[in-house]
Amino acid sequence: MELLTPVGRPRPTRKMLADVAYYIGVVAICVPFVFVFYWMVLGGLKTQVQNTASPPLFLFTPTFENFRKVFVANQFLKYIENSIVVSGGATLLALALGLPAAHAIARYRQRGVALGILVARMAPHLSYVVPFFILFQKLGWIDTYACMILTHLVITLPIVVWIMIGAFEDVPLELEEAARIDGCSRWRVFTRISLPVCRTSLATATILGFIFSWNNFIFALILTGPERRTLPVAVFNFISGDEIDWGGLSAAATMITLPILLLILLVQRHIVQGMTAGGLKE
Repeated sequence: MELLTPVGRPRPTRKMLADVAYYIGVVAICVPFVFVFYWMVLGGLKTQVQNTASPPLFLFTPTFENFRKVFVANQFLKYIENSIVVSGGATLLALALGLPAAHAIARYRQRGVALGILVARMAPHLSYVVPFFILFQKLGWIDTYACMILTHLVITLPIVVWIMIGAFEDVPLELEEAARIDGCSRWRVFTRISLPVCRTSLATATILGFIFSWNNFIFALILTGPERRTLPVAVFNFISGDEIDWGGLSAAATMITLPILLLILLVQRHIVQGMTAGGLKE
């Protein structure tokens, strides 16, 4: 049996069933993630008694006391500043080191180097904690911005390199050779030709590097004290030996997640383009 589309062309039922199955799959995947975020926000609007009620409360009078407590009773603005400095610094340093490295790997086909960088990214972060702690303790850099930015290169640098390798490989070699014939140095070819062509992938690498650095927990937990503590570690302020402040914990988690969620919603189209499009399509 065939159905008619608004323009009068027949549309196979199989195609309609495939579309329905696709949207059902999208909803099935998205609903759990949306519910988790919804429950987190809900917890931030409840009192401690309401958060521990059984069965869970979905209808209640919301309170913003938990969000007020996050900013008043804790150094949350300081934690936000630390996260911005660390994530921003680690991302910028990764771009400064990773962009030339990715261009060289792409042009000279150094797949072994690329694989080594990928292995470094795939290794558990816990495997780096002890060497980093010993190193930075000897240097006296524990609980400093320099310590955190350098350790976060383990997160940001491989992301930048691997995204940009594919982007630079899609830039025609003839384009760079023509610029070299016209008298451009290798550095000018890199900055004036290759990077502008790969601007979408560059934006994607920057955004993803910043997001992954922002969300990192283990490095800040071990290598920082009260002065350089970042947002993911700040939630520990709501956990004590006696009880867990579920309202404050949920409010803090919401404040940590919301900026990244808004950033992803704003730039998701560019991220998809940067991950899928070649350099000539940018």
